[in-house]
Amino acid sequence: MTRPFRLVALALASALVLAACGSSSSSTSTTSSASTTPSSSPRPASVVATKTTSLGTFLVDAKGRALYLWDADHGSKSTCSGACAQAWPPLTTTAATPKASGATKASLLGTTKRADGSREVTYAGHPLYYYEGDTTPGQTTGQGSDSFGSPWWVVSPAGKAIQN
Repeated sequence: MTRPFRLVALALASALVLAACGSSSSSTSTTSSASTTPSSSPRPASVVATKTTSLGTFLVDAKGRALYLWDADHGSKSTCSGACAQAWPPLTTTAATPKASGATKASLLGTTKRADGSREVTYAGHPLYYYEGDTTPGQTTGQGSDSFGSPWWVVSPAGKAIQN
């Protein structure tokens, strides 16, 4: 397959996915480069690590991207889909058990099945998400956001929301 054909095919596939995930609710969209946006495809064994900033120590992925929990989720089942999951992509994996690094506690890691059949990583029973507006490792611009009706918080190694 030639490079121009691959780019056109990728653009077409992306447009179809976005159309299928459309929502009637309005939201603000943030554009970020593909190199800093988390991959929408599941990772074989997602690694959950920690980072320390002025907010304290919180969970990040293997590349240092902040991970969030959403107050609207009750239990380990994710209620973020459609436009919500575009702005707040879930951390997914194909592995039965994600890997812990840093101050992350392996005993608190797990997974839950999403409505689309993918496996989302959980921590202390909370589904984990990225924020589309975070474009660099350690950035936490989603912290305290009330988008989609409930607050989003970075997660401490104890599995609690950091509400600073």
